[in-house]
Amino acid sequence: MIYEQINRPTYVLEEQKLRNNLSLIKSVAKEADVEIILAFKAYALWRTFPIFREYIGATTASSLHEARLAYEEFGTPAHTYSPAYTDYEIDDIARISSHLTFNSLSQYERYHERATRQNPKLQLGLRVNPQYSEVETLLYNPCAPGTRFGVRSTALPTQLPPDITGFHCHCHCESGSDVFQRSLQHIEERFSPWFPQLKWINFGGGHLMTRADYDIPLLISLLRDFHSRYPWLHVILEPGSAFGWQTGPLVAQVVDIVEDEGIRTAILNVSFTCHMPDCLEMPYMPTVRGAKETSSPQSSYRLGGCSCLSGDYLGYWQFDHDLQIGENIIFEDMNHYTTVKTTMFNGVSHPDIALLHTDGTLETLRHYSYEDYRDRMD
Repeated sequence: MIYEQINRPTYVLEEQKLRNNLSLIKSVAKEADVEIILAFKAYALWRTFPIFREYIGATTASSLHEARLAYEEFGTPAHTYSPAYTDYEIDDIARISSHLTFNSLSQYERYHERATRQNPKLQLGLRVNPQYSEVETLLYNPCAPGTRFGVRSTALPTQLPPDITGFHCHCHCESGSDVFQRSLQHIEERFSPWFPQLKWINFGGGHLMTRADYDIPLLISLLRDFHSRYPWLHVILEPGSAFGWQTGPLVAQVVDIVEDEGIRTAILNVSFTCHMPDCLEMPYMPTVRGAKETSSPQSSYRLGGCSCLSGDYLGYWQFDHDLQIGENIIFEDMNHYTTVKTTMFNGVSHPDIALLHTDGTLETLRHYSYEDYRDRMD
């Protein structure tokens, strides 16, 4: 087996599985007459973009770095949304974007004229908050009480500014089309009065259409029905996980086995906090090939990371044999989100590092650039 040749930590992307996902997504876009674009927040392995270009025509970005990746590596301007644009990045973002969505009316007021001066063809939008989401984990719920995302319908003026041509609405996370059906009712109830003023609507990500049990005919039916009600609206979906869903694992190796108070820990040459943060944040429990998750430490192994964080470990796993030093541990389905969170999630810039000298001068020791982000996704 090919995986037996791997002897150091490796993310493996299986091209055929990726193409299967892309083919399905392309067929949904055609059948439903919508545009489906790739969200870099979940997948940004730019060396595979030539494959993507065979199936889709655009991508979505949430930072200057992601917008540059879209423009320079994918070859098209980005559909860009950010919770907050900055004075020092807005001009560059506007120049390399086709769509620019503002998170708030105050951000719109501050930057809309400046952005369109940089790019007169730019289509401006507003993110709206439908006040409805079935995402149960608050860490991932974009409509949770007190959310920082989007404008409520009660805060919108009756007449939108003339340069606002679209709405962006995101309220899903690896959800089914039945969830979209219920969400769509809330979106229309709150925001359809403004639809005649718009040209496009973006229903965001979280549409996990490549999952085996996803009801694709229902999704297509919902989108076709929406078209029949609002035929002038161009509909956009921007899933992330759906593209990289189950396209390959992270392969790690056992480097030591330790025991304390009856708990055996297989220490790996990967780290949950460094390489699989969702496993600690959410927590998300991955599937481990050839193992069964259990709640008992007896006759099982806890999988431990190689960092010095005390809590860098996950669960208990039963194998059908005693683990050996050098043995591969294969974490399934690790190409969506995991790869980008290992690097610079969302392309968010790292802070500079500076030294304040005793004479009061400030010296910048390191400035992180777009190349740092791009090269980490290489």
